[in-house]
Amino acid sequence: MLICTDVDYRPDGTARAAGVLFQDWTDATPADELVVSIPEVEPYQPGAFYRRELPCLLALLEQAAQAHALDAVVIDGYVTLDTDGRTGLGTYLFEALDGKIPVIGVAKTAFQGSGHAVAVTRGGSLNPLFVTAMGLDVAQVAQHVKQMAGLHRLPTLLKRADSLCRQAL
Repeated sequence: MLICTDVDYRPDGTARAAGVLFQDWTDATPADELVVSIPEVEPYQPGAFYRRELPCLLALLEQAAQAHALDAVVIDGYVTLDTDGRTGLGTYLFEALDGKIPVIGVAKTAFQGSGHAVAVTRGGSLNPLFVTAMGLDVAQVAQHVKQMAGLHRLPTLLKRADSLCRQAL
């Protein structure tokens, strides 16, 4: 099972992590959806975003793994930040999962030094998505992201994860 994830931070210091599970890269509808409330999150620290987001993703994936065997995790962001080995959120997640579950990063904005990311254009948009990965070949993953369901730049299931975590309780 594949899972698209996202996290939304609330003004009261809480967060909501959402996951949209699906079987195949071309699926247009989820096989399952999960939302986990996180009662307390770390404050944002420049250069250490993973400290805030990683616990939220791990809580979500722990719940997902109770019902589904995960083949890969898609995050909203970067796995690696550059070719010099600077780690992104996805690297920390891959390591926290003991390297057993591939992690794919799909970022909406270019990051300085992100020339290593594979740019994927979709839906007639001139603005690419930036794909990085650990545990899978990034060129192959980029093709999967390109083939994901949806007529717009952001694939339908990635957008659904974003919407789920932003919904009011």
